[in-house]
Amino acid sequence: QVQLVESGGGLVQPGGSLRLSCAASGTISSSSSIWFMGWFRQAPGKQRGLVASITFGGTTTYADSVKGRFTISRDNAKNTVYLQINSLKPEDTAVYYCNARQTDASSWGQGTQVTVSS
Repeated sequence: QVQLVESGGGLVQPGGSLRLSCAASGTISSSSSIWFMGWFRQAPGKQRGLVASITFGGTTTYADSVKGRFTISRDNAKNTVYLQINSLKPEDTAVYYCNARQTDASSWGQGTQVTVSS
């Protein structure tokens, strides 16, 4: 079982930036065993949806709404994924969840709140 610990959320004004981090620990045979790491978000009254993801090999995907503003990266040696969030908008307000996938398991972090407000 993999445990995920997220950090970096907070209150920021529109146009501001944040950097989210998610560190994986626990039963990890090798960094490559976590083939997928991603960030999802859930706003009040809405379903959880994918924001960005990155594979062990570095292939990234982004939701259309965040392209050009969000950047996902991964440090395989540290089993850590980052999400750099720039040009924040009020509609980015949500709880952001980290997800890590191995061949036979999927793990979720506890979530970190991002609030964009003036």
